[in-house]
Amino acid sequence: MNTYIDIGINLTNKQFHKEHDEIINRALGHGVEQMILTGTSVKGSKEAAGIAEEYPDILFSTAGIHPHDAKSFNQESISELKKLLRQDQVISVGECGLDFDRDFSPRPVQEKCYKAQLELAIEVNKPLFLHERSAFRRFNEITDTYLSELPEAVVHCFTGTLGEAKIYLDKGYYLGFTGAISDEKRFKHLEEVIRYVPLDRIMIETDAPFLLPKNMPRIQNRRNEPSFLPYVAQTIAHLKKISISEVADETTETARNFFRL
Repeated sequence: MNTYIDIGINLTNKQFHKEHDEIINRALGHGVEQMILTGTSVKGSKEAAGIAEEYPDILFSTAGIHPHDAKSFNQESISELKKLLRQDQVISVGECGLDFDRDFSPRPVQEKCYKAQLELAIEVNKPLFLHERSAFRRFNEITDTYLSELPEAVVHCFTGTLGEAKIYLDKGYYLGFTGAISDEKRFKHLEEVIRYVPLDRIMIETDAPFLLPKNMPRIQNRRNEPSFLPYVAQTIAHLKKISISEVADETTETARNFFRL
């Protein structure tokens, strides 16, 4: 069986309430051997770290403040995240970045929160799990200021243009891809992105319970979960005209090295 690492699941989401064992066992049954829980606020990052601790060597977590939650950022936030990042299972800073698409937090607040987390990643020397939506220019202006000092970074759930992907790759970033790559209506442009990006700079994720892959058999449950990760790998294999085993092996090796698992 092919084995995979899902670099982004939202297991703290209420859609998964009281189902953690079932979700994880189904994932393991489909070759998803390790999963990384996304922290999107101080509270959520604590919760993710607590769940990950219950499943050693299978679950890990990130600690960060998503731009939507930047409005919750205060003077204690960074010290709280720093405490979490001392734990072995908390392996990455994020999800952090800018989201000018929905503007759930004021842009200046997003920027302040993001800068603080870039500085935190440099201090603790753990890789970055980045979020950027409709904020490409400003996101890069801020990140470039720190680029020479930054640890490795992945732009998760990438849905941008080929031009944007090339710029990220030139800066040394990795790109995370979800079931969005199989959505030919909304994200047809990602086909050329997948064909272009070298396989050793790609990681895969479900972002469950969101972004259900479109190449799955029709099912009653419209909720995404980590056991569906092979459908993301399948789309990459199809677009790159390579075997799914090659996608599984390479993305797993990349994620393992990137997150120091």
